[in-house]
Amino acid sequence: MTAANSFFIKTYGCQMNERDSESVQVLLSARGFSASPSEGEAGVILINTCSVRGKAEDKSIGKARLLVAQKRIRPGLRVGLFGCMVQRLKDDLFDLIPGLDFAVGPHRLGLLPDVLASVLAGEGPRLEVGEERSEGDVLRGHRDGAMGAFVNILYGCNRRCAYCIVPTVRGGEWSRPAADVVAEVRRLADGGVREITLLGQSVMSYGRTNAVWPEGEASPGGFTEPFARLLEAVHAAAGGAWIRFTSGHPSGCTAEVARAMGTLPLVCPHLHLPLQSGSDRILARMRRGYDAEGYRQAVARLRAQVPNLVLTTDVIVGFPGETEEDFEATRRLVGEIGFVNAFIFKYSPRPGTPAADWEDTVSPEEKMRRNQVLLEDIDRQALTLHARWIGSDLETVVEGVSRRNSERWAGRTRYNITAIFPKVEGLHPGDRIKVRIERVRAQTLYGQVQAESNPANGASAG
Repeated sequence: MTAANSFFIKTYGCQMNERDSESVQVLLSARGFSASPSEGEAGVILINTCSVRGKAEDKSIGKARLLVAQKRIRPGLRVGLFGCMVQRLKDDLFDLIPGLDFAVGPHRLGLLPDVLASVLAGEGPRLEVGEERSEGDVLRGHRDGAMGAFVNILYGCNRRCAYCIVPTVRGGEWSRPAADVVAEVRRLADGGVREITLLGQSVMSYGRTNAVWPEGEASPGGFTEPFARLLEAVHAAAGGAWIRFTSGHPSGCTAEVARAMGTLPLVCPHLHLPLQSGSDRILARMRRGYDAEGYRQAVARLRAQVPNLVLTTDVIVGFPGETEEDFEATRRLVGEIGFVNAFIFKYSPRPGTPAADWEDTVSPEEKMRRNQVLLEDIDRQALTLHARWIGSDLETVVEGVSRRNSERWAGRTRYNITAIFPKVEGLHPGDRIKVRIERVRAQTLYGQVQAESNPANGASAG
């Protein structure tokens, strides 16, 4: 029998949304609600929504309608939404999804336990949205026993790219105090977390809008920029856990950040650095704040300090006005920079953004063609770049059984590339080992665990 106060969360969207869902789960559990292993066993189903692309919104709305329809055979079921789409659509959601019980925006997630309690008491439907986030809205809870953890350091975005709805739904930039971030990282490290990812919509802008460091407090390494100083402080608190951060922006790839990445050994040599286009004309139209040469220089600063830096990226194809010449400029720059993976998006207009009023000049068929061409370019490039690891022993954190082959195990290298290896007795998720790479595919490395790195042999994997 389904318990009325049991809940299940379905998440769409980015890592920021994944982190929000984790925080909400911990918050609800602390208030007496119980997490359910499946939708079918839950009395309350929450959908964490994304508004970055129209398709993401369509998925959330379609899923919510299907769930609401189940109320005919599950009368006690309650269905609600939270996240970015709630902030954009607000009251309209209850017209789009008749029977929806509640909706909570990203700045009011702390109210979810009270909202659920009132809905279960028959006081719905409920809508809670707000325009600005404050320190009191930050949710710090993490699930116990996780190998990796996300830590929010910056919320919102001030960039106003022509295609992007994030500033509308997430608000302007606001950075958490450094001491608060460092304390959270220390708690996670003390709890055994092996990998910590710092999150922000434009993570390198940390501390640019509001003060995050006490006046007069000096950096041991002589760093003056807020984000470089945070990397240094987090490194000191991480207790050996690897440190990653996402997503970057070329304007944040300063000499200080590059020095921090090169001199702090726990900071992993991987960065997700969105490109979006290789055409100066399209980059200017997108309002990205850099041109192709600026992107090259940003990467050069990083690689001068981190020679083996692995880069992944985002690219939009079919942006309004993009010609075949513009697309070929993107292909050339992608090949020149050398990305091992890319999220390639077919442009879709988002209501309320400047680009939404521009003529969509590229047909759906042509967008699809450009998408496939670029994906093939990236896969060929990744194979070539990964080949350099053959014969190398790469530090890897064990994640567990491979999703595609139960006879093998999977892990993630410092370079954020999946490594697959035969199961070895004594290994456990979270162990740090070395894998000697024997062969590669476009997105995966294959190899053997080195005996001297197996914790079961009494050796430290470092």
